[in-house]
Amino acid sequence: MDMERRQSEIIDDFVKRAAALYDAAPNLAGLILEATAHPFLFAFSEILSVPSLARLKGTQYSSSLDVLRLFAYGTWSDYKRNAGCLPVLLPDQVRKLKQLSVLTLAEIEKVLSYDHLMEELDVSNVRELEDFLINECMYVGIVRGKLDQSRRCFEVQFAAGRDLRPEQLDNMIQTLNNWSGTSDNLLHMIQEKIKWADTMSEANKMHRKEIVDKVEEVKKSLKADLHLQGHGEIFSEPGGMMDYEEDRSRPKRRRQPMA
Repeated sequence: MDMERRQSEIIDDFVKRAAALYDAAPNLAGLILEATAHPFLFAFSEILSVPSLARLKGTQYSSSLDVLRLFAYGTWSDYKRNAGCLPVLLPDQVRKLKQLSVLTLAEIEKVLSYDHLMEELDVSNVRELEDFLINECMYVGIVRGKLDQSRRCFEVQFAAGRDLRPEQLDNMIQTLNNWSGTSDNLLHMIQEKIKWADTMSEANKMHRKEIVDKVEEVKKSLKADLHLQGHGEIFSEPGGMMDYEEDRSRPKRRRQPMA
């Protein structure tokens, strides 16, 4: 089963379970804890949008909602800055949030320096960092890339997308609209080029036909000229038929007997 399909099935399961727990705040908090620690779940905005979760606001479990929002849009650095307002994360949650932090960094740059990664992930040495990237990121399938020890960097070739913040949607829609307009203009230009090419092709065909017709006319004319010229040579040749006819019309001389 590919990663996207697995993600979709896991998300659907959590959404259905959250919707069924409409008035059970403790159970909703437990569901959030389970979702944020799940080893194969890396998208949370659909779960966050379930109406029943809004009932956690203003309760003793409201911090669970903040945690879910952090996992949807935030990073490990965001957690450290707000740790005093959030519950202590379990080891599985810490690993998950650091994985998500790698995805966020990969959205910004395609060559991530080891120093930057170690700072963002709270990793103390290169060996630990490379083990994390290999075992917890590349092996899981959320990123693909190349570890370059000589340059001390991770070259990102692929990274799974994260949830979009609500304020990012307008920019995304505008970007898609711009892309659509550019595509329409390009398609119009291509269609015009095709029409021009068809017109030129038809003109070239007509021109070639005209040339072929003229060549045929010239050939026929040459053949006719050669035919007439051949007959003229026969009739004008000395000693030919005209001379012969003239000889026949002259009276013959009588031969004198020899003495």
